[in-house]
Amino acid sequence: MPVWPINLDHDDAHTTTLEMKFAMMPALKTSIWAYALIRRAEIGGAYAVMALKGDSDAGAVLVKVCTLDGQAVLYRPIRNMAGERIWLPKGPLPEREIDMLISKRKQTDPDMWVVEIEDKQGRHFLTEPVDEQ
Repeated sequence: MPVWPINLDHDDAHTTTLEMKFAMMPALKTSIWAYALIRRAEIGGAYAVMALKGDSDAGAVLVKVCTLDGQAVLYRPIRNMAGERIWLPKGPLPEREIDMLISKRKQTDPDMWVVEIEDKQGRHFLTEPVDEQ
């Protein structure tokens, strides 16, 4: 399992807690993370499916949440200043607009994954922070 590299060229006294946290944290395979999200959604009573499979080790994941009224929200991952993953929502928009955004992104990112969740309440089931618009 891959781990974050440790820079041995600098003085250990200057290593921050954040650097040590990432140096010791193994990277979770994308496939495991994505299927865990689907399982959380199913346990919560929503329908979830892997709409698009990318690279099993390190592809980016987009999460599309359909509210069954023709609207959807797309959650896109980014890293904040502390290096933690947070999610940026786009929407609610008509579902076909969200699908067009996903198709456009797929053209430039062939390793991308898409998890699609159908939930009348619009729950995303993400455990990391979601940026409020």
